[in-house]
Amino acid sequence: MARLRREKAQVSVAAVARRADVSRTFLYDNVEARAAVAAAMTQASEHQSGTLAEQGDEREATWRERALNSEDALKAAHTEILTQRTRIGELLGRIRDLQDEWTEGAIQRITTENTTLKQRVRQLTADNRTLDERLKAARANLRFQDRRVADLEARIAEPAPES
Repeated sequence: MARLRREKAQVSVAAVARRADVSRTFLYDNVEARAAVAAAMTQASEHQSGTLAEQGDEREATWRERALNSEDALKAAHTEILTQRTRIGELLGRIRDLQDEWTEGAIQRITTENTTLKQRVRQLTADNRTLDERLKAARANLRFQDRRVADLEARIAEPAPES
């Protein structure tokens, strides 16, 4: 049983019988051997349950962190888009108000800046859509991981079947 644990092999009556080169009947008939195998099986399942719970916690933390990062990036993109739209509105208003007073070169510069800002808004809108999709995917993954954790907790809570 100690070798099976070191090799991280599954501890069962059949595995112990093969390793010890004895029959299963011997293990079932011998009270001490049966108790030792049952104790080893219980200990192995507890260790495995603890490992699965740790892995589930690590995965959940990773998905939550990704979701939070996506939400922060989405908020930043929304803020940037709003700022750009406000700036475009101001520039268009200035163009209309001062169009008669400005030279052709100044009008061309403002028009170029406006075009650049519109392209930036389009790019930020596309980035916003991408971040929104990533956020939705991260939330879906988080829901899946929550269900997975609940399933693992249910497994841990169930008593081990007796052989």
